[in-house]
Amino acid sequence: MLYNNKSKQAPSFRVIHVDKDKCSTPHYCYATPPDDALIKDNEESMVTTNQTQLIWEIDGMDCASCAQKIEKQIKTISEITSVRIIFSTNKLIITTPSPAAVISNLVEKKVTALGYKLHSLNSPSDSDQAPHLTHSHTTNTTNSKTVIKLAIFAGLIIFSLVLSWYSAQYGHYAFIITTLYGLIPILYAAWRQIVAKTPFTIEALMSISATGALFIGETEEATMVIFLFMVGNMLEGFAANQARKGISSLITLMPEQATVIVNNQRMSVPSRTLKVDDIIEASAGSRLPADSLLLSEIALVDQSALTGESVPVEYQKGAKIMAGCLIIDHTVRLTVISKPGQNTIDRLLQLIENAESQKAPIVRFIDKFSQIYTPLIVLLALLVMLIPPLFMHQPWYDWIYRSLTLLLIGCPCALVISTPATITSALSAAARQGILIKGGATLELFGKIKTIAFDKTGTLTVGRPAVTDVISYDLTAEQLLQKAAALELGSMHPIAKAIIEQAMNLPITLLEAQSRQAIAGIGIKGELLNEMLYLLAPSKIHYINLAIPTNWQIEIETLESQGKTVVLVTNSEKIYGIIALQDQIRPEAISTINTLKTMGIKSVMLTGDNYLSAKTIAIQLNIDTFYAELLPIDKLHRIEQLNAYSPTAMIGDGINDAPALKAATVGIAMGEGTDVALETATVALANNRLVALPCLLKLAKAANSNLRQNITLALCTKALFLITSILGITGLWIAVLADSGTTALVTANALRLLRFKNKQ
Repeated sequence: MLYNNKSKQAPSFRVIHVDKDKCSTPHYCYATPPDDALIKDNEESMVTTNQTQLIWEIDGMDCASCAQKIEKQIKTISEITSVRIIFSTNKLIITTPSPAAVISNLVEKKVTALGYKLHSLNSPSDSDQAPHLTHSHTTNTTNSKTVIKLAIFAGLIIFSLVLSWYSAQYGHYAFIITTLYGLIPILYAAWRQIVAKTPFTIEALMSISATGALFIGETEEATMVIFLFMVGNMLEGFAANQARKGISSLITLMPEQATVIVNNQRMSVPSRTLKVDDIIEASAGSRLPADSLLLSEIALVDQSALTGESVPVEYQKGAKIMAGCLIIDHTVRLTVISKPGQNTIDRLLQLIENAESQKAPIVRFIDKFSQIYTPLIVLLALLVMLIPPLFMHQPWYDWIYRSLTLLLIGCPCALVISTPATITSALSAAARQGILIKGGATLELFGKIKTIAFDKTGTLTVGRPAVTDVISYDLTAEQLLQKAAALELGSMHPIAKAIIEQAMNLPITLLEAQSRQAIAGIGIKGELLNEMLYLLAPSKIHYINLAIPTNWQIEIETLESQGKTVVLVTNSEKIYGIIALQDQIRPEAISTINTLKTMGIKSVMLTGDNYLSAKTIAIQLNIDTFYAELLPIDKLHRIEQLNAYSPTAMIGDGINDAPALKAATVGIAMGEGTDVALETATVALANNRLVALPCLLKLAKAANSNLRQNITLALCTKALFLITSILGITGLWIAVLADSGTTALVTANALRLLRFKNKQ
């Protein structure tokens, strides 16, 4: 049954932009979309003919800094042209003009030396398939092992603490053993990285801090530093694995089997074996296994998973239909036009991976800071220990003591603790507001956002049509809806459900039409009280040999100009009336857009829906700039363009939004959105309320301010006591007090974020 009043030969695109400087009303500019051949040429040009591309899956990569270490090591191989590490899918992709076997051996040695494992995804049998879209199903047990180690470590801490209550000496020994249990793996990792010529890493930072604390007898502090480090690594690994699962779930849109027509015989074959020009058959309720051209006369297709368009679209013979689309009304035949590994879903996965690889990896502050801070502190402590006794004939004991004190003061415990304390407090405060944030880096990035791009369907709107107008000259609205509902009872079509829901809210008795029959590509008919009724799109009125009178045509054109979908209720002789439907704006959308404007944030709307619907929603929401009829690649390009001018956040709910969510500075998903959108984004609005966006902006700025305060306090305190330690003014117990006191202060400051409330 056709409810959308547009018929497509092939997808069209329109770009709409408001220019308030040129006119008092919105000015809409049109642009031609990128040609498929041009996109393909650009993709293929990434790897020249004399280059070999090699792909591996990395096991044990739990954080962005891991990716940075691996990339840095591989770049030392001169024979490699380019290196890409895709953290969300654990992929390592290199290009090289050298023989594959030689380079593979060098790469695997480099990565293994850092403590990671590589699983090759290069197979001759996969030559026709885009290798970077192959997803390994190997179970990653890294997080479970980390949880077990952390649980054991926490148990040892409790045991040591209890033992120290009964015997300080035995408690001291117990804390030393506990520290060594956690420290040895970190020392081993730091040593492997030193051997690989990456000496100043966060593992080295932790090793020096904990070892320094052990030397001066502060075993409890050494234990807690290692414990917090292990907790942070576990949480990062968990978040990373969840993101990978979400991206991999894109594949579920593709059916595993396809029906191929060979010599008029149906054969079931694996979808991955389909070739160009194969004839396939898809029944109602099934998804297409490949990009295809329609051979049947007509097909009604639900493409919301790919374009976000809420209303099914009618395609005619010869039209291109994308892989992953859902066939609605009847069995159709198509011819395959996409090569293995190059259909729309595969390209979606590729877009997500490419969008991630185009952004520099987020380097954790502590890791970056340690590259300068750690070697300087170690060098300074060494000089303090050696120079006075050797060249100034000072007593060794005094300067060794001062050196150990300097190591304790130099121990970045306050920095190590304040950062996760601030982030954890902010994330907890956000969760209370229904905002789920996947990492601390997102807070810093969101505080810099100047533009927010909104998907329309399911984000600014509720994502389902509702009846907006019921027009009839001869019948009451109740009588017209009763006739329409009688034809639609039992249907699960979105518009049918909207009509039935509207009728149920009225004081009428719902009747059921007899001999109901869906007419493919036309509408539905049925007999009610000895009268044959039809529910049709205006463009299909010719099916019953009726013409639309002028007065009805004016009404229809008025409604369609507002971006509404129109259906007619008729019999074989006259039109009874018109029912118009439209997706409804979320109640809080207008107030949210207005609040963002007062905060200096620009709002942009991106949608796969038609121009008229987009225009209507944009005007109602007072959004100055919007882009309509976009496919996923168009949304991605728009986000990239917006990002080039200022940091941009993208908020959406569908699979089609995933590439744009990944490419944005910050990706935000609606809580009721698809799993792919939720896992691809770095922020999720659990309660689906857009008013959480201004709250998130305020919280991000508060967290960034808190973090700067903590870092300034920690560094200034360190600088002060570094000087006093060298001069011998500060003794060991003062050093302990200074370090512990600073840690307590920055932690208390971080905990203030727990009291954050949205005052909007």
